[in-house]
This record gives sequence, structure tokens and C-alpha cells, in this order.
Amino acid sequence: MATRIVRSCCRSCHGGCGVLVTVDDTRVTSIKGDPDCPVNRGWLCVKGKKYHTITHHPQRLTHPLRKKKGSWERISWEEAFEDIAGRFLQIKDELGPESLVLGYGTGRDNESFIYRFANTFGTPNVLTAGHMCYGPRLVTGISLCGNLPVVDYEGKPSCVMVWGANPLVSHPDEYKGLYLAQAMKRGAKIICVDPRRSMVAKRAHRWLQIRPGTDGALAWGMVNVIIDQGLFEADFVENYVHGWEEFCQRAKQYPLAWAADRTGLRQEEIRSAAETFGTTKPAGIHWGVALEQSKNCVNTISLLICLMAMTGNLDRPGGSVFYPNPPVVNASRLGAHRILSAEARQKRLGGDRFRLAERIGVINPEPVWDAILNQEPYPVKALYLISTNPIISRANAKQVKAALEKVDFLVVQDFFLTPTAKEADMVLPASTWLEHDYVADLWKRHGWVVARQKAVQVGQARSDYDILNELGKRCSGPAHWWPTVKDGLEYILSPSGLTWEEFCTRGYLQGERRFRKYETEGFSTPTGKVEFYSTVMEKIAYDPLPGFFDPPEAPWSSPDLTESYPFQLITGARIPFFFHTENRVEGPLRSKRPDPLVEIHPEVARVKGIAPGDWVRISSPRGSIQQRAVLTNKVPRNVIAADHGWWFPEDVDGLGWDRSNVNVLTDNTSETCDPAMGATNLRVLLCNVEKAENP
Repeated sequence: MATRIVRSCCRSCHGGCGVLVTVDDTRVTSIKGDPDCPVNRGWLCVKGKKYHTITHHPQRLTHPLRKKKGSWERISWEEAFEDIAGRFLQIKDELGPESLVLGYGTGRDNESFIYRFANTFGTPNVLTAGHMCYGPRLVTGISLCGNLPVVDYEGKPSCVMVWGANPLVSHPDEYKGLYLAQAMKRGAKIICVDPRRSMVAKRAHRWLQIRPGTDGALAWGMVNVIIDQGLFEADFVENYVHGWEEFCQRAKQYPLAWAADRTGLRQEEIRSAAETFGTTKPAGIHWGVALEQSKNCVNTISLLICLMAMTGNLDRPGGSVFYPNPPVVNASRLGAHRILSAEARQKRLGGDRFRLAERIGVINPEPVWDAILNQEPYPVKALYLISTNPIISRANAKQVKAALEKVDFLVVQDFFLTPTAKEADMVLPASTWLEHDYVADLWKRHGWVVARQKAVQVGQARSDYDILNELGKRCSGPAHWWPTVKDGLEYILSPSGLTWEEFCTRGYLQGERRFRKYETEGFSTPTGKVEFYSTVMEKIAYDPLPGFFDPPEAPWSSPDLTESYPFQLITGARIPFFFHTENRVEGPLRSKRPDPLVEIHPEVARVKGIAPGDWVRISSPRGSIQQRAVLTNKVPRNVIAADHGWWFPEDVDGLGWDRSNVNVLTDNTSETCDPAMGATNLRVLLCNVEKAENP
């Protein structure tokens, strides 16, 4: 048996950590963090260490499958490509390219290839998580200050405000929990904003346990303290802020007393946190996806950017900065966005309603389901879903399932037969990150790309890049694609002058670190300044100043519901062993969390007769599910915190798609979404909880 070590880059979550993969013959036997990788410096989470058990799992999809009379038949890749391309082109000829919708979820560094396929085919409809995950921070950052601000942990911040995030568990996007842990060890002041006592909250200097859904109110309270006490950096405001006076006038509508009343915090708590952030330099805001999955999404993100800027911490070492990209073809250019015609963009589903999302080509899912179920504003006849499981991961799961059952032609590309794949007409076996080469982390804003090198091959699984490259040649012509995926990788690396082999030897590339670029270049906005009064938002007919929306469902905004649903339900807290709906198959990761768990305050459990480990029924106006009770004071008495992402591969009939799926409870109507971004309100709603009668 031949043993070898492959240097690669993990994609068990959004991490992008350098790894050393041990391969014995044709099987990976261990995965360790690469101490020479500057992104994670040898650190690796449990998902990464155990990911080979997913790659080599006996339930992996290993061959293309076609549904025939309700059962699956194995077919060749050539048959699959010809069938899929034929159906897609037929739909394009009969109804137009927009009647095909592509979709992806977790985004396995495949985003640019997916958009390239959509844009060259001519469809403006790419269904992503981007309307409620990362995209809002990205497009709001671009609109207000020209880019996405990222905490510069290398610059050793003296204060970090961790807002709606738990990076010690989640390690999302540009960040690793390691960075925050090291800042804590150095003695940085940590302010944590979270309704739940997370790992960060337990270690923070100040924990602001706000009412769920009131992040924007807290931000306004802090803004008022900083303005009233003159803690803002006057020179920066005078020279680099557009709309300061209008912003200060708007702030008077949301005074500190109002913020305290909305958030449930004492005025002294808000004042103290604002003073700490305003006087401790340098300081950064480490924000998370929890801010985005709400109706108040864009308002809150805008306010946090204003807090970064007014305190002089924007693009300052140790603050919230803009890292230059490494010398590679960027994700936007690779995605061929300029190829899509203006006429096609006008047909983007929901683009007229969610105009800020339209600027980065993402869509709210609900218009897609409408177009399938009701044929409005035009019929969607085909879905091509890649690395996504929307029956479990999208709001209003019952509507999603109905749409997938009705659509004429559904292709799913994934690792396992998920509840979504079960509805498909064609299932394609995608390779895991251990089975392909790529320039990893191309889309992130941390200034790095890392070499991901293939370690093994499982069955006939092929990479998303390879599948899209082959289908793309058939659907939009070879001129837009490459002879092989390796040629595509050489194209991505072309600005660096490196070949793929040279890049792998080097391991990574980094953009040149430069700070305070605004002093010579200004900000990449229409006014050249940080736009507290957004000319971009004004141009697309939204309020140019931040405001505040109450949650669509809350005790104070929906009093008619509180008698039947007296508790606030929060969802989405990260589980160390899973990545959203992934890793539920039997094995060492699932064994760490065999059942879905819901956190309930002990006093509520006592009144309801619920004991630890009991199955409980959680209900909302949309439906009910069951999860196992954990009694804890990590959550306030009136808050219930439920797991997300649950399905049951061991349930051979329906895969248990509706048994514990928290998205049976959530809503996706336009009225509950952020009006500019279409961000779905997944995080905060009203519910009731009772001991399950038939667990």
C-alpha cells in the first residue's frame, strides 16, 4: 500500500483551511491542519479532520442516475450530458433562457462557474443563499464604502465587537475562530452582541443580550451615544463622510431611551459598550450571518459600517479594512457577468422588488417557487440545483417541496441522495473537495487564494467545475469554456504568471497589504466618500439613510399572535459537526449530534412538564416539528433556540424532511423580507413549545 501526503485546502465549511491529507493507496486515512498555511496556521476543526468519512461514505452518490417510472437507473456521463443539454436547449428555444433557474447553496467555491454557465446560457436567474448570507454585507459595503470591510486581526485590534456571530464555532467566510481567540489572549476588549450565551459571550468583556431581532435598534443607540459624546473622529467625518448632517438628524428619531426599550437592555449597558468601542483604538466589528437573515438586514449592516467609519476604524490597521485581491482573475470576471444582456437582466425574478440584490445578481427564492407553481410572471420549467438542499435550507419548506415536485425538469448535483435530490429527474454525483483541484477562496475578501489539490477519486464523481465545463460547451458553445478544467485554472492564475503546478508548489498567493487607501484614492463610491446618505440607495428608489424595522413576528409587533405563540424562536446557531444540512449521514460527525436539539429555559420547561431529552413539539403559524429538549439558561426565559438543517438519511421512505426541519416553521412572503435585499427572516419568529404527545 503506497502512502503519500497531499497539501490541499479544506472545504468542509466556508473555512478554506490549509490541510495535509494522508492517502493510503486510494483512500484518505487522516486529515491534519497545515502549519505552513498562513490562513489557518495548522489549526483545523472537527469537520475538516473527519471529512474523509464523508468522502468515502458508503451512501455516496458515485454514478449519474436518471429517474424512470419512479425508480433510479444508472446511466453514463455522456447520456447524462446529452439528456440535460437537450432539455435545457429545448426549454430555451420554446420559452426563453430565463425559464431555466440555476441554484446553489453552501457554495463550494463553485459560484463563478455556476454564474458563467447561467450568463453564457442567457438566464438571469441564479438561486443562491446570497440574498441572506454574505451578499447583503457585500453589496451594502460596496454601496456605502466601496468594498466589504473585514476585521484586520493581523493588525492586532484592541477592541473587537462580535455581532451576530460565533466564530469560535463557525469559522465563516474570511475568518477563523483562531484569530479571535488570539485577540482574546492578547487582551483585546471583546463586546459580544447575541441573545444567546454563546462561547464568545461567555468570554466577552461586555455581553449585550438583546431581544432577538433588535440589532438595528442597538446600533442606533450606540450611534447616538457616540454622536452625543463627541466620540467620533471629526477629521475623518469632515473629509471622508457624505451625508453626516442628514445622518445625525435621522439618529434623533432613534434615541438611546428608544433603543433600550426595543432591545431590552439598560441604557447604561448600551452607553458603556458605545464608549468602549468609540474610545479603544484600533477596533473592528466582526459581524455574522445572523444580521442578514432578517427584515432589518440592510439597515443594520449600514449602521455598523457607519459605526466603523465614524470612529475612524475603516481601512485602518487593526480596524475593519479592505484587503487587496491577489493577482488572479477575480470571481466576477470568471463568472462572465458582462456577457448577460441588459434585456435578460430585466427578466430576473424579483429584480424589480429587491433592487439592491439585483445589483449583484442574486434573487429571493419565493419568486422562483411562484414562477413554478403559478407560472407568474413567466413559467419556470427547469431547475439545475448544485450543492444545495432547499427543502431543508429555505424558508417555507412545504412550498419549496411543492415547487420541486411540480417543476418539469429537475437536475440535482450533490454528494448524497438528499430530500431535494429525491425529487429530481436526474442526479449527478459531485466530487467532494478531496477529489478535485481548484484555486480555493477566490471569492473571499481576505486577500488570499490557496491551492486545493486532488487526493483521491471516488467512483465516477466529477467536480462541479468539470460538469459545468462539459455542459457549458453543449449549452452555450465551446468558445466560453476550456478544453479541460486545468486550462480554466491556468486562466484564473494567468495574472500571477504562475502555472497550476507552480501555484501548487507555492501553496498560496496573497494580495499586497495596504491601508488608508482612501487618503490617496478616496472610496470607491459615487461621491468618493463613505456614504452615510447613500446615493446608490437613492438612485434605486430606497431610503438613502438607514432606518429600522421591527421583526415581522415579535411580542410587540404581533400582539394578536402571542396568545397562541408566546415565545420568540431563534434558529441557525452553528453546530460544530455539521455545515447547514450536510453531514447528517451515519458516521463520526453525526454520532456527536444524533438528534436535533432545542434549547429551552428551565423555568419554561418546568411549567410545560418538559424534562431533559424529551421530544417536544415546536409550532408556528406555518406548522410544527419535533426536536429534543435541552434545558439551559443560555437562552432567556421567553426565547426558544432550535437547530436548523435537519433531515434523516436513515429514514428510507421520506428522509424525514418535515420531522425536525425548522424551515417548516419559517415564512418567506415578501412582506417579511428585507425590502431592498429580499433577505429572508429565518432567525426570529413566534412559536409555542409543548411536550410531544407522540415522539
